[in-house]
Amino acid sequence: MHSKETAVRYYVGIDVGSASVRAALVDGCGTVVAHAEQPIQIWEPQPDHYEQSSADIWAACCSVTKKVVCGVDAAQIRGIGFDATCSLVVLDKQFQPLAVNCEGQNHRNVIMWMDHRAVSQVELINATQHRVLNYVGGAMSVEMQPPKLLWIKENLQESWEKAGYFFDLPDFLSWKATGVTARSLCTVVCKWTYTSDRGWDDSFWKMIGLECLVKDKYEKIGNHVLSPGEAVGKGLTPEAAKDLGLPEGIAVAASLIDAHAGGLGVIGADVKGHNLPCENQPITSRVAMICGTSSCHMGVSEKPIFVPGVWGPYFSAMVPGLWLNEGGQSATGKLIDHVVRGHVAFPELQSKAAASAHSIYTYLNSHLDLIKKSLPVGFLTVDLHVWPDFHGNRSPLTDLTLKGMVVGLTLSRGLDELALIYLATIQAIALGTRHILETMQAAGHDINTLFLCGGLSKNPLFVQMHADITGKPVVLSKEVESVLVGAAILGACASGDFASIQEAMAKMGKIGKVVQPNHEHKRRGTTLSSAAPSILQRGPGFTSNGEDKHIVVPKEQTATLRKKIHETPPGEDSSQGKSQEQQHVIQCGVFLCDCCVLFALTDQLFGPMAVFIPKSPPSLYKPSLAPSLQHPLELLHLPAITPDFRNCFLCPSGSRSCLVIQWLHCCVCAPSW
Repeated sequence: MHSKETAVRYYVGIDVGSASVRAALVDGCGTVVAHAEQPIQIWEPQPDHYEQSSADIWAACCSVTKKVVCGVDAAQIRGIGFDATCSLVVLDKQFQPLAVNCEGQNHRNVIMWMDHRAVSQVELINATQHRVLNYVGGAMSVEMQPPKLLWIKENLQESWEKAGYFFDLPDFLSWKATGVTARSLCTVVCKWTYTSDRGWDDSFWKMIGLECLVKDKYEKIGNHVLSPGEAVGKGLTPEAAKDLGLPEGIAVAASLIDAHAGGLGVIGADVKGHNLPCENQPITSRVAMICGTSSCHMGVSEKPIFVPGVWGPYFSAMVPGLWLNEGGQSATGKLIDHVVRGHVAFPELQSKAAASAHSIYTYLNSHLDLIKKSLPVGFLTVDLHVWPDFHGNRSPLTDLTLKGMVVGLTLSRGLDELALIYLATIQAIALGTRHILETMQAAGHDINTLFLCGGLSKNPLFVQMHADITGKPVVLSKEVESVLVGAAILGACASGDFASIQEAMAKMGKIGKVVQPNHEHKRRGTTLSSAAPSILQRGPGFTSNGEDKHIVVPKEQTATLRKKIHETPPGEDSSQGKSQEQQHVIQCGVFLCDCCVLFALTDQLFGPMAVFIPKSPPSLYKPSLAPSLQHPLELLHLPAITPDFRNCFLCPSGSRSCLVIQWLHCCVCAPSW
């Protein structure tokens, strides 16, 4: 055993995720010494309503904490830090749970972050165009707290009248531990419209019909705000100490939202000697991606950067002294799980994975390696496309009404088909990340490296697809449980053992594996795979005024593009045997389907492109392309051409209709006319 002079100092990090509570005992070097996890209950009383119990959550926190500190000298445990999802906890004036449901079940007193019940309320809030919306990307998300508060007022009058306190879940945990109702700057800035320089904006709350929160000087939602990592009160109360199995008075830190704790655990790590583009660059060249049930993309800057469709800028919400922008995807791990477990071949997958003593995702990754043959794995989804917004789009489109889509399904019901849909879903998520990063960079961020943590970072296929599709190296934490390390960093700062968050980040954050992008895979995997629909969403772009618009590639550039897709037969003459009208098209350019258009544009293969506007076909589909494409677009009016020969010359897998364009034979289709 160490002497008192050399005794190791430990910090407890507690993380409340969507489906479980985890705790870790972490030393001063950032090493996780002990780890425990316990599931928590989720109720879904109706679609888009997700609820939890604060009592159930606290009980799980106590259980896992007791496990990780068992057998450790209490004198060595210096501080405790909490992080949690940004869910809304409702308590009455005596701090007892209050129902957030029509059934009046008081123990279900938490509206989860992913709850989308407050759609009409968030639409009302966004219609105000109040200045506070500038700090959430221009439009508030239904996942934030003001629309949920408004929903409770409008739908649960009894609970609203009895309510004494509304907590973000991370702040509820620090209150349970200390008895102090202080809020974290992280939670109130990121989810409640508080600003670090002006505090609460009275006019906003009055404008949306919640003026009662102003009248009591914001006591219900917080009028005492602390910086993350700052010590709360006098530490653990006797009651909380007994519940957690820790000594009374241990330092408790002002908390963080879970994604922000993950960012804290990875983004500040020392990268010297790893030959990364962010080496010798400021921390602002990095983005921390925390990927679990959902994904968050955390980028920091020295000056405020306003990014359309991306939350922030938030001052000191994660790293003190820096502005934070937060992009996100509302369903990533949950989406992959939904797609895989809902497939008819899932029982077969489950059985074979169990027989091989592997997880279902490890087995799927191995199966993809078997069926890809000599091709890179990303090429397997050339004619299978997933639109990943099954739970709406958080960033950068900020459209909660968007729905998911899978295009390219066949009658196959086997394991191969399941593996391909799984791959296509991961690629779609990676393209969503790329869309967020490009939007942030267009607004002024300079990002060259991704730092990943969270459950999905344990999946090598997920990590590699993100490297390939974004074209950026991906850095993984040495400690897989980076979110817990981030929470422990808070406890370390509250204890006074580190002078600042930055010092603790540098000493306790350690990098592990570095995954480099395969740029050859990026070319194909990004565009002719599942991710194509995410790029197509970028609109508004063109308006069609009743006429459909399609891209035409100049003829002199078609050979280069086609060669990149598949080998052109020797001596092929694309104009031989064609009608006069077809010759006209060939001389001017070749029709591309929407997915191949995306390939041509996003892969930056060409210079100026031409747009063909047919005069006669029915207006069935109006593709929406980004106004910020890499190359200028030129309108090219050609004579009306009958649709029966319009085939995309790139597509290698036979004729089939392009998405919903029944009259245009293209999408991933015939290689010749």
